[in-house]
This record gives sequence, C-alpha cells and structure tokens, in this order.
Amino acid sequence: MDTKLVFQELEKMGRDGLSASDMIDLKGTGGLTYNDFLILPGYINFPADAVSLETKITRNITLKTPFASSPMDTVTESEMAITLALLGGIGILHNNCTPDEQAAMVRRVKTFENGFITDPIVLSPTHKIRDVIDIKTRLGFTGIPITEDGKAGGKLVGIVTNRDIGFREDVSTDLSTIMTTDVVTARHGVNLAEANQILRDSKKGKLPIVDEHGHLVSLVARSDLLKNRDYPWASKHPQTKQLLVGAAIGTRNADRERLAMLVDAGLDVVVIDSSQGNSSFQIDMIKHIKETYGSKVDVLAGNVVTRDQAANLIAAGADGLRIGMGSGSICITQEVMAVGRPQGTGVFQVSQFARKFGIPTIADGGISNVGHVAKALALGASCVMMGSLLAGTTEAPGEYFFLDGKRLKKYRGMGSLDAMERNDSDNSGSQARYFSESDKVKVAQGVTGAVVDKGSIKQFIPYLITGLQHSLQDMGVPHLHKLWEMVSNGDVRFERRSAAAQIEGGVHDLFSYEKRLYK
Repeated sequence: MDTKLVFQELEKMGRDGLSASDMIDLKGTGGLTYNDFLILPGYINFPADAVSLETKITRNITLKTPFASSPMDTVTESEMAITLALLGGIGILHNNCTPDEQAAMVRRVKTFENGFITDPIVLSPTHKIRDVIDIKTRLGFTGIPITEDGKAGGKLVGIVTNRDIGFREDVSTDLSTIMTTDVVTARHGVNLAEANQILRDSKKGKLPIVDEHGHLVSLVARSDLLKNRDYPWASKHPQTKQLLVGAAIGTRNADRERLAMLVDAGLDVVVIDSSQGNSSFQIDMIKHIKETYGSKVDVLAGNVVTRDQAANLIAAGADGLRIGMGSGSICITQEVMAVGRPQGTGVFQVSQFARKFGIPTIADGGISNVGHVAKALALGASCVMMGSLLAGTTEAPGEYFFLDGKRLKKYRGMGSLDAMERNDSDNSGSQARYFSESDKVKVAQGVTGAVVDKGSIKQFIPYLITGLQHSLQDMGVPHLHKLWEMVSNGDVRFERRSAAAQIEGGVHDLFSYEKRLYK
C-alpha cells in the first residue's frame, strides 16, 4: 500500500484505545483502580519542562502544582504546610488537636513568608528579653518592632533583633535598654519592589513601614526576599503575599468555634473532614460557613465517591470536592464497613459531574507513585491529596526510628484506634471524622504502621513535578489545564490492563535490582 495513504487507512481502522467514558464501563467491568488501566502515548512537539502544572484546588484558589497534603496527624503540621506551599502546593493541617494548637499552626504558616506584613508582632519598651525569646521559640523569628504602646499602629521607637539579645544572660532586662533606636524605615505608600531595594541597600533584616507621624503601618522582611528567589512557584495569597494554608474541621457545633479561631489566624481554605461527606451535618456546616464568612474562606467538602453525594454538597455551596472512600493505604473502611468505591471510578464519575458546575475535585487516596498522580488528573481531578507518599519525609510530624536496619517513621490512619485515642472526644478530629465521638465501642477504620524514610520533600516534590511533566509530555498534553479537555474530546486514549499486563509493566525477570526513583 502506498505510504501516502497511511492517514486515510488510519481513519478507516479507527484510533487505538478507548475514551475515558468507554473505559469506565460500570456494567461491563465494575469499578477500576489506578493500576487497572494505562494511558496511551500521544504526539510530542514540546519539551517536558515547558509543561505548566497550574491548577485550581477550589473555585477561587489556584496552585502552581497539583499537590495537597492530607490532614493526618502523621503527615501535616506547620512544617509540612510551609514547605509544600513554598514548592507550589498546599498543606491541609490536621484537627486531631485542640483549637488553640491548630490555630497556632495556621499562624506559623501565615507568618513564615509575607510581602507586607500588615499585622506584625510588636512589643513595647517595657517588655523583657524573655518575651522576645518566647516569640522566637513559638514563631521562629526575631526582628521585632518596638512601639510606644506595644501595638501595631503605635509610634515606632526601636527594633530588637537577634544581635541585640545575644549573650544577654538576664532575661528580665527591659527592651528599652537593649533595643536599636536608629531604625531604617520607609514611608507608607512605598511599593514592594522599592521596599525590597531599601532592604538590599541597607543590608538590614527588617524594614518597618511608617506613616508621616512615625506610626508603624507594616513590615517587610529580608528573609522573604531570599525565599522569593529560591521558591518562585510558592503558593501565596494574591494580596497579602502570605503562604496559602488549609485546615480540617469536623461538623460538630464545637467546630464552628474552632473555625472562627482558624479564620482569625488567616486560614485560606477549610476542609470539612468526614469519611462520608453526604450528611445533613456537613450540609449545615457548609451553609454556616458561607453565611458567616462569605468569600473570606473557601470550603473543600467531602469525602464523596458518587454523583449523588457530590450533588448535595455542590448545592450547599462547596467550592471544591474531595474524592475517596477506603482507598488509602492505611484505610480499611471498605473492608470493615463494606462501603466505598474503587478510586479510579470514583474520581472519574464525580469529577465529570462536578466540572459541569465549575467545581474542582481533589483525588484523595490510592496515590502511591507519580504514575498514579498522572492517572488521577487524567480522570478529571484538578489536584491530588497525598498521605502515605509524604509520610516518612523530614517535614512530616514524628520521630524517626530504626527497625531491621531501616530508618522509619510512624504512619497511621485517622480511623485507627491509635489516632482516635490521641485526644479526648471534644478535640479528636479522628473520632469526629468517623462519627465515633459518642460510641462506647470504637470501631477502627484504619491501621497504624510505619513507612521508610523518604528524605525531605524539598527533593521529593521536585521529583513528582518533573515526573508529572514527562508523563503529560508522553500523553501529548502541553499543559495540565488542557488535559481534561483532551480527555473529554477523546484525544487522550486509555486501555485496561490485565493482571498479566500489570506484571509485565513492572520490574520483572531479574535476580536482584535497586529501585532509585530520583537523584
């Protein structure tokens, strides 16, 4: 046959593979997991590093990378949330703690990096060195403006830095005797670029911004200049330039008081954390949040795995949906409760429905490698939420320990008895998530285990980013926001895998091997 007829012949024979909707054949094959299918290669005419991963996690919040950390007490506290936000994702702080502890975590994230710090920590001349040390211990910085009345908006009289308190043994000394009074300042109205230039020229660590009467208006930090240079993809609020952060709450009345504290601390997105989100309790909570806070905080609702569940939460006002029930590596909900859904099918069905209303979806659970990230996004998710992938990293809570020569970290499901017993029922996000606060007998829906040390997410997240860019390149998808459009049009094709095909697609027929994922 003449090679000039190749495309005509291709058109006659039809394209390889299946569309996403044909692959998700509920009557023919039942539910699918990520391992049950592959994405067929497309046409490449662009470099991998040109692939944009920008995506929405809620209607109003856009991230540079589609990564969120799970609100689990062995995955996300302030250190994880800060580092993940610097790398373009967002951390969701767990609520298996007191409201004060959770609000403090939010505050640590929000004060870590700023443009203009509009509500700086301020002390008065009569405060003591111990007060500065206390702030440094709790929030991790010094460089504190001193005003006459010890309040933001007061007249600036000095600044106390680490050098001022160094080698001072008497912590009861008044700050008036050790503070720096010759302070480099800038006038209110200066833009961020000009303020940064003054910091560079003066070689100071902090630049107070004052009005014409010398009253403190805001603050700019030199450390933030360095972070802007090192982390260009950082997830920041468009106005305040503070890092974005989310936090989990339950659906009890006490959670409304918890939420008020979190919003006051600067929360950007609230995750209503429930293993089964289709409840009157969650719908009432969504309506309360929208009526009380309006657009001040976005609501990520869930968890859901069906269109019916999703419809109720979308109608109530959810800004995003979290998809997954029983698919996490430490979750046993499907086994114990006989309720749930294979994650691949759940992500496709819910995302396809939610997209009609402009609601982003987050695939939560079942993500164990970068290929699963790509598959979740191809099935319609805007973002993936990771638990086990991030557990065991340096930034995850907990201490390392050794077992059989391996360096490990504890990892547990929020439905495990271990997590449920961490706090009393009033402060147990774990018990609230599974509606177990009043149960005399606690029924576990998760397990406790350990994961191998993965090092810092400062190396791991860039590996995921690069791997995902190459995956999209292989699909022939130039940008993440184009992926679902190409899936919907049938341009991205899929194929189901047999059990033998799954074995073939992994490492096989070797006596031994070393699996190193990145360098």
